[in-house]
Amino acid sequence: MPLSLPRTGLPIETIIPEIKAALVDAGTVVVVAPPGSGKTTVVPLHMLDEPWVDRRKIVVLEPRRLATRAAARRMAHMLGEHVGGTVGYVTRGDRQVSGGTRIEVVTEGVLTRRLQRDPELADTAAIVFDEVHERNLQTDLGLALALDVRDSIRPDLRLVVMSATVSAVAIANHLGIGQPAPVVESEARTHPIDMHWAPLKRETRLEAHTAHIVRRALRSHDGDMLVFLPGMAEIRRVEQALREADVSAHVRILHGALPIEQQDLALAASFPGERKVVLATDVAETSLTVEGVRIVVDSGRAKSPRFDPRTGMTRLITHSISKASADQRSGRAGRTEPGVAYRLWSKVEHGARKPFIAPEIMSVDLAGLVLELAKWGVTDPTQLRWLDAPPRPAWNEAVELLKLLGGIDESGTITDVGTAMVDLPLHPRLARMVVGAGNQGWLACILAALIDERDVLGGRRDEVPVDLSLRVRIVDGLRKHPLMRPRTVDAVRRTASDIARRAGVAEAGADPDRTGVVLASAFPDRLAVLRGSPGRYQLRTGNRAWISEDDALAPERFLVPADLDGNRKEARIRLAGALDAEDVSVLFSNDVSEQRHLRWIGDRLVERRERKLGGVALSAIDVRPEPGQETTAALLKRVAERGLHTLRWTDATTALCARVTFLHRHLGPPWPEWSESALLGTLGTWLAPYLRSPSGLDDLRSVELTSVLRGQLDHRLSARLDQLAPRRLALPGGRNVKLDYSTDVPVIKVKVQEVFGLTQTPTVGGVPVVLHLLSPADRPVQITSDLAGFWAGSWAEVRKEMAGRYPKHHWPKDPANAEPGRRPGR
Repeated sequence: MPLSLPRTGLPIETIIPEIKAALVDAGTVVVVAPPGSGKTTVVPLHMLDEPWVDRRKIVVLEPRRLATRAAARRMAHMLGEHVGGTVGYVTRGDRQVSGGTRIEVVTEGVLTRRLQRDPELADTAAIVFDEVHERNLQTDLGLALALDVRDSIRPDLRLVVMSATVSAVAIANHLGIGQPAPVVESEARTHPIDMHWAPLKRETRLEAHTAHIVRRALRSHDGDMLVFLPGMAEIRRVEQALREADVSAHVRILHGALPIEQQDLALAASFPGERKVVLATDVAETSLTVEGVRIVVDSGRAKSPRFDPRTGMTRLITHSISKASADQRSGRAGRTEPGVAYRLWSKVEHGARKPFIAPEIMSVDLAGLVLELAKWGVTDPTQLRWLDAPPRPAWNEAVELLKLLGGIDESGTITDVGTAMVDLPLHPRLARMVVGAGNQGWLACILAALIDERDVLGGRRDEVPVDLSLRVRIVDGLRKHPLMRPRTVDAVRRTASDIARRAGVAEAGADPDRTGVVLASAFPDRLAVLRGSPGRYQLRTGNRAWISEDDALAPERFLVPADLDGNRKEARIRLAGALDAEDVSVLFSNDVSEQRHLRWIGDRLVERRERKLGGVALSAIDVRPEPGQETTAALLKRVAERGLHTLRWTDATTALCARVTFLHRHLGPPWPEWSESALLGTLGTWLAPYLRSPSGLDDLRSVELTSVLRGQLDHRLSARLDQLAPRRLALPGGRNVKLDYSTDVPVIKVKVQEVFGLTQTPTVGGVPVVLHLLSPADRPVQITSDLAGFWAGSWAEVRKEMAGRYPKHHWPKDPANAEPGRRPGR
């Protein structure tokens, strides 16, 4: 039976025939219509009676749960029905449909699940992608999968892409094959907007300025007001400021995390004689109609996630909105009558803003996308048609994470674990945690809900406890806490129950003390080890992280952070669970490596044995190293760096080296050079073979080096050594004097009387010995290597001086032919 649709008078109705024609002729259409034109609700209803629909469903995709419910209710109201009849909706955790439902308004994740279960979508005639300009990741994914289905097995599947500000030409080219898809445009907004520019002064906080402009606008204009703020924190501060100012209007809050009844209160029209101020995030930017609004105050800011592939972390950043988003927001004021918009930035600044919002696919974590595509059978993003292809760095980071989680194998093919993960409406990390939790399944479900939803503890964010096990106890009803938010606790518990239902987990048996163990399966790359003072940690990746030293978890040796603020240099841990050393050893046994390396502590060589997990040292001990090549090499290197005195280097060893070096210097090969530098450069040749399994310098010092070095000379050289470079020199008086070979020439020190009777200078190896001639008091008299010249020359003067000083001694005129004196007592 044909539907009877009431006339709305909305601009979109004038282009319905063109939309229908495009869907018949091309099967795809791009609909561009400004805010307030009625595209979200009117277009799907007018498609129902088209012959090609053939009593199949029309699926309408909305980017947010709040918009999903609101759109379904509006369409049902237009038909005079309740939601769940001809028009229904499906979101995560909320389903209002029946056997007679023909239009299903769904959130983006719901469409992806359906495509994965039934790629043919046999019961679906068309998919309507609403508010595509928001460029959410799931919208891009859903569109890519729908195009793949249409290109392969369902060429009759109609696709409608709608937006208020989308770049129509680019979308049309993307949808069409061979030629662009038809573009149908509606007329501009129905009512004019009076624009006011009220830029924020540098020294003024956003919240204070917003509250000031709200009060001014309430005094200057009639009607309800919609205020756009970046996030819930700013909303709460503005709410407090307005209540303290006792404004003449009800202050309502519109946020996706609030209970449905509070959302409905914000959306509903005010009672006659009353006014309302709705404080909202960008959730109210599109698709929603906030009844009675004719004033918009726009902060010009929004919060969005940004993923950093280099750190693997996502952080929520506050940024300026695009021109298109600003137009969407101000358009909310002119839906039913002329409106007023206040923009809290300057007209000059507006000109410098980006025309459109950046696609989410370019800046967020792609792990969920990669897992979905692996389930689809796609391991390379170029296999699909994208509005904007996923960036390679983020794609590669997601692939490595999924391999670590066990969701895909080395080829990128989905595993059995990955198949179980993709069926849960969770980030792959959290899905992996639930899938692999074993008898702690309920604990994993609670943790997944806690991480995915708003924090159950209120207060100043920097002062809220980090411990997730505390939150588990609160959600599981095991304890109370002064900071707990009862409504949020209830919402988290409902979400946990929904996850448990989907995963087939019983809602019992959660052990909060196992929080860290269960978290580790979701965040194996984030194990944090205490470094130094309490609260200072190093992550497995090598990055640093911290919590307040006053936090209860600050002394814990091991943490598994579930939420970090994304600071690249030193991230702040917001949520975490604790582990003990035994848990770490068991959980990461396959990834823990034992590394050994030699190092010096003073003059002690030790072997450091470290157990490491990635860049994190779990334990370290120093022991005496095992004997071996590496140890010997380290010991010899130390000797080479420090010098031969590191060894047991005796006077005898020094003398031997000097004698051999003297012969090398004056006679050359085969006599070796045994200077210190030469010996240090050949330790491996002459010393190493004589070492017996050394493990420390004490082992080297036990070696008798004189014998080792003497052994380096063959028997021929060894025999000639004492002949050519004797240790001592015989004097005429019979005494043997030690020769010093430490300089370029051999040297002896003797009293001058002991060389009486020598006519020529003694030689060693053909080299004259340098004589240091001494007085009876061992004072230098003469240094010479020409004894005959000394006797014939300056001896006469020396003799006179010596005779005067030492008259009791004999000082001959002809010492060369005199009897040598004997050294007293020798």
